[in-house]
Order: sequence, then C-alpha cells, then structure tokens
Amino acid sequence: MRRADLADADCGIAQALGVLGDWWTFLIVRDVAGGTTRFDALQRELGVSRRALTERLAALVEHAVLERRQYSPRPPRYDYVLTSRGDGLLPVLIALQDWGTRYLMGDGELTATADAASAEARRVHDLVGRHLPEVTLPAPDGRLVAPYAADSWSVLYFFPGAYPPGLGDLPLGWAEIPGARGCTLESTTYAGRHGDFRAAGSRVYGISTQRPDQLAAFAAYAELPFPLLSDQDGRLAAGLLLPTFRAGGVARFKRLTLLVDPQAVVRAVQFPVDDPAGSVDEMLDLVREHRPA
Repeated sequence: MRRADLADADCGIAQALGVLGDWWTFLIVRDVAGGTTRFDALQRELGVSRRALTERLAALVEHAVLERRQYSPRPPRYDYVLTSRGDGLLPVLIALQDWGTRYLMGDGELTATADAASAEARRVHDLVGRHLPEVTLPAPDGRLVAPYAADSWSVLYFFPGAYPPGLGDLPLGWAEIPGARGCTLESTTYAGRHGDFRAAGSRVYGISTQRPDQLAAFAAYAELPFPLLSDQDGRLAAGLLLPTFRAGGVARFKRLTLLVDPQAVVRAVQFPVDDPAGSVDEMLDLVREHRPA
C-alpha cells in the first residue's frame, strides 16, 4: 500500500508524494529530463546503488512517469524516457530549483540575475561540454523547432520576457526586479548584428517561457530576422537546470546565452548577463573565437 493510500485520499499533494516521496526519485526524473536515460549512466551520475536505482526506475515505469524503450535486443538494454505524465513534472522541478536557489542558496530576494561567484553561476558555466537534451520547441508559427542548427553554430539567448507596446503588459513590479529589464534592447541588438552572426557561420535563436502567440507579437513588432522559441512547458529549462525566477505567475528565464556547436554541444556560456546590448558583441567575439576557420 502506498503511503498516500493511508490518508488524504482526496489530496493531490499526498497522492503525488505516494509516487515521488523519495529524493532519489526526483533526481532520477531530473537526470532523465536532462538526457541521461540509461541505467549505467544514471547510476554513475547519481552515485546510487544498483538495487535502489532498479527499484525506483521500476516504480516510475509502473506509475507511467517513465517508459522503457529498447535500444539493444541482445542483451536487452533500455532507455528510460519521460512520458507525458513525466513531462508534467517538469514545472515541479523548475519550482523546486527556483525555491532552493532563492531561499536556501540565496537571501530570499526576487532577482532575475545572479552573482558571478554564486553556485547558480557555477552550475550554468558547468554546461560547457554538455549536450542539449533532445527537445523541440514551438515557434510563433506553430512549427516545432530544434533549438540548434545541425549545419552551423547556434547562439541561444534566453530572456525573461518581451512585450510590444499595447499588446502585452509587463508583470507588476517588473522594473524593480534586478536584471529583468532589457529584453527588447537585447533582441533588437541581436537583430542589428544578425548579418554579422550569419557571416561568422552561426544562427541566432531567442528563447523565452512566454507563449508562442506572445512571442509572435513581439517578433513582428521588433522585426526580428531570427526565430523566437517558446519553452513554456519547461523542457529545456528543466533539462539543463537553467536559472529561472517567478514573476507575474510565470517561471521566467534569467538572462543567459549559450553558444552551441553543430553537434548540439555547449561550447561557451554568458551568465550573468549584466549588459544586454554589450553581451551581443561579446557573444559575436566568442563565435569567431570558437568556430573553426
């Protein structure tokens, strides 16, 4: 009998904890979301015993949070991947990370940036050498787009939120949140230097947790020559453990930029970004420095 069957039968929190009431279970879901899908790799990353990992993976499969997909028939070997029920946990992971970063590793203040010497900054810079998770994100026209290009290097700039005049209201108190302002300036600066990025052999993608229709309105207003992608479901945020903050009832990216090679491997990171416009020229220099001649 699950613990959640003993009491609080009508409480969703109690029922969820009956499935996920173990910290290893949350860490397994975190790592699977990040692209670590095989048993040996999960054990190596987590440092958990084989027996404990086997038990927890079996429970997650039983509860349809994960499913097994065979990649080797002899001997039988499986990838563990998130189901739609598992994808539904991604906002929970993001909220836990945001809470831990703000209240346990920070001073409790709401901020859209970070100190360069913080644990959050170290975590982001540790993404260098990491493969992007295999995700696609909705573009404003409804197409699902991979957040990198297989035929060139890619610049992924993550921003909190951008709204055209008259077509969207900034969240209450937006101007008082450190680091939140500057999304329009950053985007239009990338637009102005877009030809230079293309000449350097790279593509530019803007990524936000805003809805695709909101991004479509902003892209049209700012006349952006590159796509804006929506991570409204948190697949990339949770997969890479990207820093977020919450404003206007929505989890939003803290401003950061990744340089990704054609194999979807992160090669350089900008975080924190304190100068939205100046960071564009700095990223162009990084593209020219890292891309083979």
